[in-house]
Amino acid sequence: MKLTFLGAAREVTGSRYYLEACGKRILVDYGMEQGQNYYENAALPVAASAVDYVFLTHAHIDHSGWLPLLYKQGFHGQIFATSATHDLCSIMLMDSAHIQEMDAEWKNRKALRSGAPNVEPLYETVHADETTKLFVPCDYDTDVRVCDGITIRLVDVGHLLGSASIVVSITEDGQTQKIAFSGDIGNLHQPMLRDPDYITQADYVVMESTYGNRSHGPTPDYVAELAQILSETLSRGGNVVIPSFAVGRTQELLYFFRKLKEEKLVTSGADFQVYLDSPLAIEATNVFNEHMICCVDEETLSLIDRGINPIQFDGLHVSVTAEDSKAINEDPTPKVIISASGMCDAGRIRHHLKHNLWRAESTVLFVGYQSQGTLGRQLVDGAKEVKLFGENITVNATIRKLAGISGHADREGLLTWIGHFNANVRHVFVTHGETEVAEGFAAHLRDALGRNATAPYNGESWDLAIDKMLTEGNKVLLTHAEANAIARGDGDTGQLHAQASASETKPAAWLSSRKQKKQPDSAAYGQLQDALQRLTALVDHMQASSSKKQSKLAATLFGLVKKFSKR
Repeated sequence: MKLTFLGAAREVTGSRYYLEACGKRILVDYGMEQGQNYYENAALPVAASAVDYVFLTHAHIDHSGWLPLLYKQGFHGQIFATSATHDLCSIMLMDSAHIQEMDAEWKNRKALRSGAPNVEPLYETVHADETTKLFVPCDYDTDVRVCDGITIRLVDVGHLLGSASIVVSITEDGQTQKIAFSGDIGNLHQPMLRDPDYITQADYVVMESTYGNRSHGPTPDYVAELAQILSETLSRGGNVVIPSFAVGRTQELLYFFRKLKEEKLVTSGADFQVYLDSPLAIEATNVFNEHMICCVDEETLSLIDRGINPIQFDGLHVSVTAEDSKAINEDPTPKVIISASGMCDAGRIRHHLKHNLWRAESTVLFVGYQSQGTLGRQLVDGAKEVKLFGENITVNATIRKLAGISGHADREGLLTWIGHFNANVRHVFVTHGETEVAEGFAAHLRDALGRNATAPYNGESWDLAIDKMLTEGNKVLLTHAEANAIARGDGDTGQLHAQASASETKPAAWLSSRKQKKQPDSAAYGQLQDALQRLTALVDHMQASSSKKQSKLAATLFGLVKKFSKR
């Protein structure tokens, strides 16, 4: 009975846990890493074809995004999740595959002109489609027999439609152990979603700590705050541009806007129009409509009983095609624009920012966490100028953040969740948080609550029969270049998945400082200097490119430096 941490260990994304029991090999989540990578990830220790099952907590890409890659590499086992998670994954994984294909297509067009070798996408739509056929839909609060000796129970954790904590019960050699995987623990009093259900019994707990050092504070009056922001901006003749995550946060916003219109709370432009400009968000909204009865709270159910769709209202427009999206900015009427991605690193939102950031009358409203290195983080941190599509854009718009809105439990919510477990928990593994946060939260569990708690490193393995560490994890931080450019893939492929910061310019600065030094006078070295200058210009130009493009270049340069440093 062995547990190995392959992702989200002292990092916030890339949830991946590997469990061996009863002769079976099991993954709990298999997520894609997003943002900066601080520790090199341990590879899956077996071939993908040798994995028997996946237990999936929810549909967010940092928990599910590598499942099509696992299928591509040979996995054909079963994926256990709620029905709502299956339906959301059906659209989210397909969307992710489209992004992989488009990125590879762009690179190969460039390669055709330069003579460079072609690249293949991480996975394709066919892999995503086949992956969704492996799902086994499960109901909440029902014991599901997986195989001899292993049962699971999914418990509503209130983070996203269909999200669950998963309790895995394992009977091996006459000994039964229960391991509770928290998934992402939901915030209290979220619109539509139920509050988390609590688990009381487990031998081991693997829990997230994203907000383990922060409190959301008193629940704000989101509707009143939105009403004020809309009234002020629309009265100035500006647009309210909202970068929003397509799944979850967008549907919450639609819920709020319905209330604003129903109660006539917007004093200027009461008949304001809302444009939902994200095909993925539109599809996700349809999934929310299909699963409301089984997943929503009592307040939302009462609306449905009265014949009211809680996320539909007059004045809501959906933009499916690129032409629909472009038409939004051609219309001068003040409006609300909701578009993805939530951190502004990709998607149609970048076009809306280009058209609105320079306008003093407009407002850009952030409604979710902005990771380090993203365009959204730059704007929240007060950037006066940003680069979009190769053009410098002055930030004149008002930048606002809707305080307290989060799908994650804060410190108090996390403590409440773990506090419901009885005293028999042998070990709490604190994951899914930055190093300082995970360590600090584990220390609090030890010192204040008397729990045996640690924050594991990536690659760390434990024998759960005797609560003993078998393998130490990787405690070495990646170098600056590696941290911004390399997130390693599954060991079967050794493929690199770069996740560079959109704002990093240090490589260009380093190259610039290098060219100031006096070098030997030779024709060959002169060519090298010329190449260096052109490379510096290229790196500067890449600031306007996507993170993936920056990451590819950074990984290539790092490889060249490493190769020639040995000579």
